[in-house]
Amino acid sequence: MGGAGKGIAAMVGACTIWGLSPLFYALLTHVPPLELLAWRCLWSLVFFLGLLTARRRLGDLAEPLASLPRAGMTLVAGLLIAANWLGFILAVSSGRTLESALGYFIFPLAAVALGRLVLGERISQLQWIAVWGAVGAVSLLTWGLGVPPWISIVLAVTFAFYGLLKTGLAIRPVVSVTAEMALLAPAALIWLVSQEGAFAHDPATLLLLMLSGPLTALPLVMFSHAARRVRLSTLGLVQYLNPSLQFLCAVLWFAEPFTLWHAIAFPVIWGALALYSASQIVQDRAARRSASSVATSGTTVTNP
Repeated sequence: MGGAGKGIAAMVGACTIWGLSPLFYALLTHVPPLELLAWRCLWSLVFFLGLLTARRRLGDLAEPLASLPRAGMTLVAGLLIAANWLGFILAVSSGRTLESALGYFIFPLAAVALGRLVLGERISQLQWIAVWGAVGAVSLLTWGLGVPPWISIVLAVTFAFYGLLKTGLAIRPVVSVTAEMALLAPAALIWLVSQEGAFAHDPATLLLLMLSGPLTALPLVMFSHAARRVRLSTLGLVQYLNPSLQFLCAVLWFAEPFTLWHAIAFPVIWGALALYSASQIVQDRAARRSASSVATSGTTVTNP
């Protein structure tokens, strides 16, 4: 299998773990959400530290903490991903995995809108239609259900801002996430110590809490591996496997209510994502043609 094939396989593996993770976290609904979040941060840190130690890259942790501004950005990134994880945990524990799936479907479109508003990136007409399609779907659900899908919005917005912040850090994913967890670890420990019974779970629960570390870390490592080997458009398309599996978990396994409003809103989101994906593919092909043209012109020899 070539580099691209291995990259796609890694991306499929990462998205499959993410997409089926509601089944795992459903086994921990008896653990309070904030306590579960604290354990997830700590066991993720343990796993990442072990991984960096095995790679002899532990010294790389100095990079995201080298200066106060960079450490501050790392801390904010950690708070954003922690908020995202908490939103997901709350979705599963409260029987609203369907909202979680919707949030991760909306995320790419939220990232596009954020890129335009914050970074001034150009957005094609198809992308604008896709963004407004997502806004329309969320508005429709809000009107139909009588309450905004807050978990969907929180998941999409926190992950979009997290991605935006990570582009400014330009640090390898494993190193940056380890630093984020290291900065959150003191607060996580303080919270656990303050909670009665946080260290008195039965062996099965303790094992599941420990497994939350590799379950969090492995997909990120696989995603990082894929990102270096697969085109952006392909990466974006495969990424929809995650919310698709969450959607199936919610409807088929958890039997969550799928109302008429969901039946209208989800196809609107899927249509918006199809337009967005088509736009990404067109942009990716144009960029490759441009790069090929520049490379060809650069190797042309002119007779004197």
